[in-house]
Amino acid sequence: MGRIFERELKGILSADENMLTRITKTCDDDERDSYFRIRERPFMVIRGAGSLGVDLVAIRSDLSLPIEVKSSVSDVLRFSRSEKLAVQAQEMMDGCRRVGLMPIYAYRFKRHRGDAWRVFTLDVGPINGRLRVVYQRLPKITPSRDGNLIMRWNDGMPLSKFIDYLVTLSS
Repeated sequence: MGRIFERELKGILSADENMLTRITKTCDDDERDSYFRIRERPFMVIRGAGSLGVDLVAIRSDLSLPIEVKSSVSDVLRFSRSEKLAVQAQEMMDGCRRVGLMPIYAYRFKRHRGDAWRVFTLDVGPINGRLRVVYQRLPKITPSRDGNLIMRWNDGMPLSKFIDYLVTLSS
C-alpha cells in the first residue's frame, strides 16, 4: 500500500500532469494552483530500491531532498509503535546530519479530501546554505515526554504550501 503513495508523491514532485490532475480533484482553488506550480521547478525523483531508509530522493539544480513517505488512516503516527520506524528515523537523522541534508517526512492522511499530504522534517541541528531557510520553516517531528517521535498530521505543512514556497524561493 505504501508504494502507491510513494508513486503519488513522485508524480507530484516530478510534475506529472495526470497525477497533479488526479490528486487535486478535491482540493480548493488555492491548493490546486499551488500544486500546479511544481511545473515551474519540477524535481527528478528517484525511488529507493529496497529498505534504504529513504523512499524517495527529489533532486534538482538547487535542492536535494531525501524523503520518507508515511501514510495512515489515523492523523497521528507514533514511532514508538514500531522499532523499525524509530531506528529508521535515527538512521535518517544521522545520515542527513553527517552530509548536511534536510530530511523530509511526507505524511499522507488516507481518505482525506483536499490536500491530504503534510510535510515535516527531523531536528538534525543547524543546516547551512539555501536549505537553512526551508529547514527553519518546516515543522519538526516532535518527541513525546518519553523521547519517542510523534508525527501529528495537523501540525505539518500542507504539501501545496511547501511546493509554493519552494517554487517562490527558487524564482
